Amino acid sequence: MKLSELVCEFPYDIISRTGDAEVTGIVSDSRLVRSGDMFVALVGEMTNGHLYIPKALERGAAAVVGTLPVHHMAVPYLQVEDSRKALPHLAAAFYGFPGRKMTVIGVTGTDGKTTTTNMIHGILQAAGYKSGMISTINAIIGDQNLDTGFHVTTPDAPDVQRYMAQMVKAGLTHVVLEVTSHGLAQYRADACEFDVAVVTNITHEHLDYHGTFEEYRSAKARLFAGLGSTNLKSQGNPRKAALNRDDASYYYLLRATTGSVISYGIHHGADISAKNVQQRNDGLSFVVDGMGQSFSCECPLLGAFNISNCLAAITATVYALGVSSTAAQVGISSIHSVPGRMERIDLGQAFTAIVDFAHTPNALERALETARQLTKGRVIAIFGAAGLRDRQKRSMMAETSVERADITVLTAEDPRTELLQDILAQMAVGAIRKGGIEGQTFWRIADRGEAIRFAVSQARPGDVIISCGKGHEQSMCFGEIEYPWDDRIAMRAALSEYLGIPGPRMPYLPTHDQSSGM
Repeated sequence: MKLSELVCEFPYDIISRTGDAEVTGIVSDSRLVRSGDMFVALVGEMTNGHLYIPKALERGAAAVVGTLPVHHMAVPYLQVEDSRKALPHLAAAFYGFPGRKMTVIGVTGTDGKTTTTNMIHGILQAAGYKSGMISTINAIIGDQNLDTGFHVTTPDAPDVQRYMAQMVKAGLTHVVLEVTSHGLAQYRADACEFDVAVVTNITHEHLDYHGTFEEYRSAKARLFAGLGSTNLKSQGNPRKAALNRDDASYYYLLRATTGSVISYGIHHGADISAKNVQQRNDGLSFVVDGMGQSFSCECPLLGAFNISNCLAAITATVYALGVSSTAAQVGISSIHSVPGRMERIDLGQAFTAIVDFAHTPNALERALETARQLTKGRVIAIFGAAGLRDRQKRSMMAETSVERADITVLTAEDPRTELLQDILAQMAVGAIRKGGIEGQTFWRIADRGEAIRFAVSQARPGDVIISCGKGHEQSMCFGEIEYPWDDRIAMRAALSEYLGIPGPRMPYLPTHDQSSGM
């Protein structure tokens, strides 16, 4: 596609354009440029993409987009007000505006996004729709299941548009897109043409990036504010917002949205509510009630918090898109597990072992509440706090665990370039503040493998061990190196050692070479 064609429907001012060129791809990482690609130079927190324009040209870039004036370039240059804002629109144009050819559902929130995204996808499939899904774990396109990266965030705009274009080519009619606050703040999900926007909740998270809770919440609100600008589609434009009536974000998003609102929750004022809720060791049952419909649901997932996720998914499908209640029942009941979300690891041990992704104070509290409901014994929690991320939540999470668990093991979770002992010390302050006694109710064990082994060694019949914070992730970052790591493999390794049966080896981390106890 020619550069001149890419900007035919460009929604922002073009400051200048020199020449025209045939473009064969769009990238924002100079290391990925191939001959014929258009390189979009982004200005980020740590670097300026304009510095890498020469490298992009060496690799064969056919055109360049940026925000700074550039003179005497050998290829066409498009200067725009904000190249980061421009990128998703250029990518959408390059891939033929795939969002306009499907019904697009966006899911955002602090906790529960991935689970809710999977539920919506399951309901749509049960209803007979050809649906795809792009989550922070994977992209599902027909029979393809594609990994979307090491750590959780919305894929870059060209990747999102490419996935959606593949879905259109495969004949899919619906797509569910999990949208993070980083993805929204960095415009990665712009030009996706959302028809339905869903929020799970908005609690403390990512303040290292957004600065304040208000800025974090504002980033989430972009999903809802954009509903009114969705282009007209031949299949119709629902433009519906599914808001959590139980969450403090409700009134803020109610004012921000440009779509019509359907609320869900336990709150008596919710349009869609859950009644007769029952929690069992094998899942949940409840009755959905609201807007002239009432039907029962069975959910195989653990945790009362999943009632809210179920209601969000049902609101987005049954009430926003007109999907049948029968499809909702089948779809919800088909979600037996979500990778790394309250995932049981059972090798025949006499206690329950769970791996969960809870990495915020709110999610950890809910995970520990669920663990408590599963046992008359003790709850043993293992978790850490990421380096170069929200420092405030470190002590908050330790406080939560000391209050909710019987034994707390503080350990590594992507320390990056921070000193792990400093992170653990900050967490220990929170544990002590809430009455924790080191060596009795909480421990610091730097190596995550050793921390899991220790928790297993402490477990008695009937106890629950829950390892939080990593979930499905496949790596852990020390310094600037990603080491292969999977909490589920680590838990299986520790359990097999404990039981004296064959099993996987404990994954290696650099902390293994250091003293494990602190």
